Amino acid sequence: MLPYGRQTIDEDDIAAVVRILRSDFLTCGPEVAAFEQEFAELVGAKHAVAVCNATAALHLAMVVAEIGPGDRVVTTPNTFVASANCAAFVGATPDFSDIREDDYNLDPDALEGGWRDDTKAVVAVAYAGQSADMPRIASVARERGAVVIEDACHGTGGGFCHEGTSWKLGGHPWADMTTFSFHPVKTMTTGEGGILVTDNDTFAERARQLRAHGIVRNRDAFRGFGDPGNDTLTEQGPWVYEMQELGYNYRITDLQCALGRTQLAKLPSFVERRREIVSLYNAAFQGIPWLRTPRLRNQSDHSEISWHLYTLLIDFAKLGTTRTEAMAALREAGVGSQVLYIPVHLHPYYRETYGYAPGKCPVAEGVYEQALSIPLYPKLKQADLQHVISTVKSLG
Repeated sequence: MLPYGRQTIDEDDIAAVVRILRSDFLTCGPEVAAFEQEFAELVGAKHAVAVCNATAALHLAMVVAEIGPGDRVVTTPNTFVASANCAAFVGATPDFSDIREDDYNLDPDALEGGWRDDTKAVVAVAYAGQSADMPRIASVARERGAVVIEDACHGTGGGFCHEGTSWKLGGHPWADMTTFSFHPVKTMTTGEGGILVTDNDTFAERARQLRAHGIVRNRDAFRGFGDPGNDTLTEQGPWVYEMQELGYNYRITDLQCALGRTQLAKLPSFVERRREIVSLYNAAFQGIPWLRTPRLRNQSDHSEISWHLYTLLIDFAKLGTTRTEAMAALREAGVGSQVLYIPVHLHPYYRETYGYAPGKCPVAEGVYEQALSIPLYPKLKQADLQHVISTVKSLG
């Protein structure tokens, strides 16, 4: 069975993890700091804060931006639920704006047209690895006092062009924070894991503190124990630490970050192979009347995108079949597929809690009806790809 996505693990990855197992640190050691520094340098950001998963990174982005009850957070419905759940975690109202028909990303015109005064943050997802129109989204949001969070969980190692200049996801001026995912089906992996990058010193410092229970060990940063006249602690020993606010256990391990560092070294080759596969698929599926290949919003982005998903739009009605039947036929031939995504606003929790219903985001709902993602990962061999292509074509 060829899954729609999977990790690419080599002997050097295994050796890196074994090295940590034989070291003095398994968690919260030097590998974490080294991984953060290397990742920040890769994307061109000042700070990187590694955490246990990308959902935690999104949650921390909400907290450090001081989003909370009474605030609205707008995101795309064409994403995994975490892009919206992060707003609910802090008591804000998750809301949704429709997507563009070309790149399946948040539509800046729909965002602007549906803007509400209580909107305090926008979470812009890079669907399948292709960036949303970040300059335009930032213009809409920042003119109205909202924070821009780039959810680049699909796009690690990728970027986009703007007015002739190439920018890395996470390293451009149109997002206040960017989050990435290292889940095994993503472009690179730490097993589980995520990271928040930002150029904002305050956001980064608070995110680091919050990922470890809100605890500070730096005596220069102490607020209570070191104050004159404070009788809480009389002896200022080297063991002293302060919990300055209610934080979380969102820490990542040295084991994970050692794997992340070896994966990071291979990321350029991963990205290039994914682009090669996308180009091969695009050429093979051209001219098929019941199928649409992924489109680029900006043709100059072709050599910039780090593709995570290859999502076809298939007219199942024209084929005279259902998506369930098509997926079963593919699976019988050894080709895995997945529907990515069910529009978030149509999940029971969002319908029942916020009153969302079909028709709120018609473009996203229409894309969902035809979306089907097929295998895309670096270790697919040419014979595997030809098998996927011929199997998909056989549906018609």
